[in-house]
Amino acid sequence: MPTADAGVPATMSVPHQGPGIEAGLPIAAILCAVLLWGSSFAAMGYALKFLNPWSVMWLRMVIPLIILLPLAGRLTSFSYQRGDWKLLLPMVLFQPCLYFLLESNALRLTTSSQAGVVAAFVPLLVAVGAFIALGEPLGRRSIVGTVVSLAGVVCLTLMQSDTRSAVNPYLGNAMELCAMVCAAGNMLMIKKLCRRYNVWTLTAMQIAAGTVFFLPGLWYLLSAEPVPSAPGLVQIMLYLGVGVTLGAFGCYNWGMSRIPAGKASAFINLVPVIAVVIGWGAMGEILTATQWVAASIVIGGIWMGQSA
Repeated sequence: MPTADAGVPATMSVPHQGPGIEAGLPIAAILCAVLLWGSSFAAMGYALKFLNPWSVMWLRMVIPLIILLPLAGRLTSFSYQRGDWKLLLPMVLFQPCLYFLLESNALRLTTSSQAGVVAAFVPLLVAVGAFIALGEPLGRRSIVGTVVSLAGVVCLTLMQSDTRSAVNPYLGNAMELCAMVCAAGNMLMIKKLCRRYNVWTLTAMQIAAGTVFFLPGLWYLLSAEPVPSAPGLVQIMLYLGVGVTLGAFGCYNWGMSRIPAGKASAFINLVPVIAVVIGWGAMGEILTATQWVAASIVIGGIWMGQSA
């Protein structure tokens, strides 16, 4: 039976790297994932100026799938146990399929600020779910850290300038909440499955399912008018496919396989912080002193939860 480490046989021992390094690698992988996810907003915004949303999502899935094809032999070598489909099927349906479908439509009905507030509940959903389903401890310090981080995200997102009017905020926010439930459910299932499955195999399953689910995007791509001059569009799509989809999913899944799901999910609240900072540093957006304080609160809450 394969272990959670790609390419490491179950009988092979991993060289000891020291407690500090060993404990820090999962955190570094998760931080890399949230950095990539935070940077994806600007990239997605640019791609959607030229391509249909379904086409963007399909390209984001098919590009990493092509990269993974040479490794198909290793990634499909796993020990399936009877009944695993009851976890594997909802895992890939929840994310990327339903999650991206629900969130993309939610953002058409509500404002990004309101959606950001709803999204901040993911760590809390995962922490409670991990306590119920996986038996992970739910300490007081972790709860306080999660709530503090959530409060920081709420302040940060509500203070962002968002002039778009919400077409149907109640329906949009409800869809965003359903998307967050899907994200939390996906994380819990991966956490349970990674005890027996290679995390890169699980990541490949997600990408393959997403490629099939968003296949209508190919039709939109082929039937659309030729894309006008779009400098850097190819590079942007490669970044979204290789970095944000394959890299971020893989890093996050690997990191979460080595630390409690509740602690891993706490880092999700860094995504809006990174998105705002990138918008300020790379796109010239205004970031007020109050927003800096809110971002610091988010980081402080995450640190509090990790030190529990």
